[in-house]
Amino acid sequence: MLFNSYIFVGFFLGIYLFYLLLRKQYKAQNILLLIGSYAFYAYFDWRLLSILIGCTLINYFLAIVIQGSSSIGRRKLLLAMSLVANLSMLGFFKYFNFFADNVVHFLNLVGLHPGEVTLKILLPLGISYYSFMALGYMIDVYRKKLPATRNLLNFALFMSFFPYIASGPIGRAPDLLPQFASPRKINVQHIDTGILLVVWGYFQKMVIADNLGILADRIFNGYTQYQGLDVVIGILAFTVQIYCDFSGYTDIARGIAKLMGFDLMVNFRLPYFALNPRDFWLRWHISLSSWLRDYLYIPLGGDRMGQGRTYLNLGLTMVLCGLWHGAAWTYIIWGAYHGLALIMHRLFERSRALKARWVGKLRGVLVPLQMAGMFAVVAFGWLIFRCTSLDQLSYMIRHAGLRLSANSLNFGYDLFFFSLPLILVSLYQYFSGNLLAIQKLNPWIRIPIYSFFMVGIIVFGVRQSMEFIYFRF
Repeated sequence: MLFNSYIFVGFFLGIYLFYLLLRKQYKAQNILLLIGSYAFYAYFDWRLLSILIGCTLINYFLAIVIQGSSSIGRRKLLLAMSLVANLSMLGFFKYFNFFADNVVHFLNLVGLHPGEVTLKILLPLGISYYSFMALGYMIDVYRKKLPATRNLLNFALFMSFFPYIASGPIGRAPDLLPQFASPRKINVQHIDTGILLVVWGYFQKMVIADNLGILADRIFNGYTQYQGLDVVIGILAFTVQIYCDFSGYTDIARGIAKLMGFDLMVNFRLPYFALNPRDFWLRWHISLSSWLRDYLYIPLGGDRMGQGRTYLNLGLTMVLCGLWHGAAWTYIIWGAYHGLALIMHRLFERSRALKARWVGKLRGVLVPLQMAGMFAVVAFGWLIFRCTSLDQLSYMIRHAGLRLSANSLNFGYDLFFFSLPLILVSLYQYFSGNLLAIQKLNPWIRIPIYSFFMVGIIVFGVRQSMEFIYFRF
């Protein structure tokens, strides 16, 4: 049940109608939302619903036992049991075939020839997201940052809430559990914000991402037929596509949650305006990058144990970030690439005194140059990310350039035409310093903008319900 499908629109309108009718009974609303969330999840594959429910029950009961234990050793053992359970589940479903295939390949290289061990394993929808949510919850309970909830209904809803179960944001229990445990108030501001997020999210997905996805797929899937500027255009098309696809999903999720009175965290803050690698990861997929910082990078030692250990922690964190995205060497290389970028940024970062002396004088020149340079770094990373093999990556790197072909003009026109709305909206958000800046406009300006988005969806939106990219992860 994709967000960009008619069945989801009907599903949400039905849920929302009953949700409003139960506005004075928030516990009944929670029951409705849990039933709806399980139905939403089961629509993709009902057989995998048991895994989500099993993960929910294991972490619910283990957290309560940790909460009631005064023995440090026992608390650590229980936490370890939770980590093993969650990571084993994630590892088996997501990485078994990848590691099995690579072991077989290695054994073939040394003269051993074992049979195929690949299994036909279905990847449960959203397992990367709800596994990390469960792990974050368990670690927070262990650290005594929040008490273990004894309300199974609220915890089950936290683990399965349909706006974010498929592609995030990766919610934090301290933020979300209190919202499920108390009445929600829906006012005009919630509705106005929700409508803006939903409409802009659908525009990003259906008009920008899906149209540029057609262009990017044409070039990446038939990469041996293209070279020069066509390859560059393909990279740029995917760079815009993946942002609008994922940001669009997140905005729709935040919007429909806002219409029900919930606040989900902002997952993107204009990442292509980043000035450096660290700034990029403070703006891109914030729920994942902040999770990795709080539950992996800092526990590894962060930057508290000397430069060498800091660089090792950064590199390991980003390699695992790449592996989180999928079981493929290109994802691992992409993570290592960003880890190297973060390390290089730390190595070559100028002293604060030098920054204070020159940045103030040359800010008008340096900032656009930094943005352009960082955008190029990120776009090259998306080339690594999008390629399905090392051979493809090597070919596209070697054949990228400025040489024109008979297709270049049409490709370039499509890239510019579908990127222009994103550029204009992003510039307005950036210079206003407000991601919801459109909401602050005079109604006589705001309503035509909303209408433009709606007409754009009707006229240029891709009719086929195309899957969101981050559903795969």
